[in-house]
Amino acid sequence: MSVDSKTLAKATFAGGCFWCMQPPFDNLEGVTSTIPGYTGGHKENPTYEEVCNGTTGHTEALQVTFNPQKVSYPQLLDVFWRNINPADPDGQFVDRGSQYRPAIFYHNQEQQQLAEKSQEDLVASGRFKSPLAIEIVPLETFYPAEDYHHAYYQKSPVQYKAYRYNSGRDQFLKKFWEHKD
Repeated sequence: MSVDSKTLAKATFAGGCFWCMQPPFDNLEGVTSTIPGYTGGHKENPTYEEVCNGTTGHTEALQVTFNPQKVSYPQLLDVFWRNINPADPDGQFVDRGSQYRPAIFYHNQEQQQLAEKSQEDLVASGRFKSPLAIEIVPLETFYPAEDYHHAYYQKSPVQYKAYRYNSGRDQFLKKFWEHKD
């Protein structure tokens, strides 16, 4: 059964390295595609090198296309929170700088309200002792990353696994999410 493109929605999240953000969303039923890219800055059509240099104002992000009849936006938010350090405004794990800052880029008012509510719920949970540092801002323009970044974890699994392990991401996620629900 094919899905009518009119029934699909988009969500955009920044959680540090977009290579690490792609697999959790790709593995979620109801997600039809994910695209790594750049958003939140001032430079039109930025390149990876420009974004990495921190001069464009953009952050690495992931745009998720999903079927809301199979996966809800709050479920996507849950995946987002469980894959980042929401208390680190200066990057994520080994990746430092505003180009790796965590953010939720909402596409409409409903997404904004749901994102703000999910952040309030996470604060109220007491899971993180430090204040959360997540921008919740409207999506303006999303620039897809160069092709070699798309599904990097599948194209270069050995390099991806080494990067991911050495980034400290998995160790942090295990510490903050395992057995605490």
